[in-house]
Amino acid sequence: FRLHESPEEEPHILLECDSGVLDAIQKHLKLYKIRRKVNIAPCLDLSLWAVVPGERAGDIANSLAKCADQALILTPDPRTEVMGWRLITKKGANPLEIIPGSCIGNVQDYHRHRYKQGIPEGVKDLPPGVALPLESNLAYMNGISFTKGCYIGQELTARTHHVGVIRKRLLPVHFSAPLPKDSIPEGAEILTESGKSAGKFRAGGGELGIALLRLANVNEPLYLNIAGDKVKLTANIPEWWPKPASK
Repeated sequence: FRLHESPEEEPHILLECDSGVLDAIQKHLKLYKIRRKVNIAPCLDLSLWAVVPGERAGDIANSLAKCADQALILTPDPRTEVMGWRLITKKGANPLEIIPGSCIGNVQDYHRHRYKQGIPEGVKDLPPGVALPLESNLAYMNGISFTKGCYIGQELTARTHHVGVIRKRLLPVHFSAPLPKDSIPEGAEILTESGKSAGKFRAGGGELGIALLRLANVNEPLYLNIAGDKVKLTANIPEWWPKPASK
């Protein structure tokens, strides 16, 4: 999106969102427009690229300086260093010219990378009205402020954060066999060996995925029921998470 108050100055904010909720977000933002002269519209003239690690930051900065007319924005991904950079270009610009030595992957490569790191994104990983900010690790990804407000659920989120009791979190999971496409219902239950519920599957592809799991069950053998078959999975704590303070 581009939001600007006047065509002359055009101060703007770019908002990245899941394309599946584009209309819903526009309607939501317009509720709060009130009497301000603010234009809210999709930026159909721009392209968004994820630049995943493999290039050194210095090389990217030098490349950007040489092709500044093609790259509108090249900035570190605000969520975590392991997600690299976000590149915004004019429609039709070639990212290989902006970042020499890079290669263009496909969207599945990108999703595999973020599943491996346990990074949620979009409404499948973060279902509206279901996903809680702290359980979704948003406090680890610059997604929550505890010094300003207000927002719906602020008191509960702040209280939970300061008490420090979070029993479930989104975690990267690895399956013993590649997942069948489009045959896993949303929120499918993940079970322990004894059949006790350990959490819910959110999304995945191939042998990788992301799931909301009880931290107490992370080191146990876990299973997902797929069409009557038990598929084993393992979960892990991502390396990029903040390390607990030593006592």
